[in-house]
Amino acid sequence: MAILNITYNGLSADYPIELDGLVADADIKRIAHELVRSGDVPGLNLPHLPAQAFDGFVVDRLQGGHRLYLRPKVPFGA
Repeated sequence: MAILNITYNGLSADYPIELDGLVADADIKRIAHELVRSGDVPGLNLPHLPAQAFDGFVVDRLQGGHRLYLRPKVPFGA
């Protein structure tokens, strides 16, 4: 079990998700897009979310992959 945190348009929400092994960043973005559009993420119900909404985002993996953060790239830091 992992927790996927999605940050979009100044909002952030957690979603518990069952993942098998190491999932590619592109797959995390696709899964997050489907969850947000379907209204399954409390606080992030965006049925008209554009298909490319998470294209410029990064996936951070913490706590051995048990915490996943999908967030926009920032112009500072590494």
